[in-house]
Amino acid sequence: MVVKRLLIIGIGAGDPDHLTIQGAKAIAAADVFFLIDKGEEKDELVRLRRRLIEEHGRPPYRIVEGRDPERDRTAAAYAEAVENWRARRAELYRRMIEDELPDGQTGAFLVWGDPGVYDSTLSILGRLPYDYEVIPGISAISALTARHRTTLTRVGSPVHITTGRRLAEQGPTADDILVMLDSRCAFAELTDYHIYWGAYLGTPDEILIEGPVAEVADRIREVRSEVRARKGWIMDTYLLRRPR
Repeated sequence: MVVKRLLIIGIGAGDPDHLTIQGAKAIAAADVFFLIDKGEEKDELVRLRRRLIEEHGRPPYRIVEGRDPERDRTAAAYAEAVENWRARRAELYRRMIEDELPDGQTGAFLVWGDPGVYDSTLSILGRLPYDYEVIPGISAISALTARHRTTLTRVGSPVHITTGRRLAEQGPTADDILVMLDSRCAFAELTDYHIYWGAYLGTPDEILIEGPVAEVADRIREVRSEVRARKGWIMDTYLLRRPR
């Protein structure tokens, strides 16, 4: 039976050189690339994907773009809002795949970072009746620890990976906490921690700040607010570490 083949390709945290050899081979094997347009503010995210396709794709290939459904980020019922958004994006993916990917061809989604770390693509495609292969990429976590020349773990200590929202609601849950996307700057009150913070990792706009939270929290908040206002978006990650 002839079927549609899908590749979910991790492309790294922002540096084109983050693309692995496996990822480059996967791009070369694709006939159709599905790109999700998130609006003019995040157009540079699409530009990186197009650059990687141009460098590693094998013509003739096609690029199919779809407009990302709007997501209510102010809803009080956060989980329900995310579920609603994922359902609408799943329907978008289904239409794109059915309409634009002929049987026997290979389609590809290029995913920022690593598809298996803090990304919705696998959860969304898992709702659809297609088989797919996942190609890992360099995550923002790996990029962060490498740029700060530190390790994610310490001997005998677990690491809790969470979100800024959860950290604000629950407070610290471990001596080592990795936080993804914190619009609230929930770290600011945790003055007994050391922070390794990074934004736009791997890109020309990369920003790194490191030090005791008590000393650098205000600086991070000021920098974060300024660059977000200027660019219209921000992706940041940080590691909190309580000194022993």
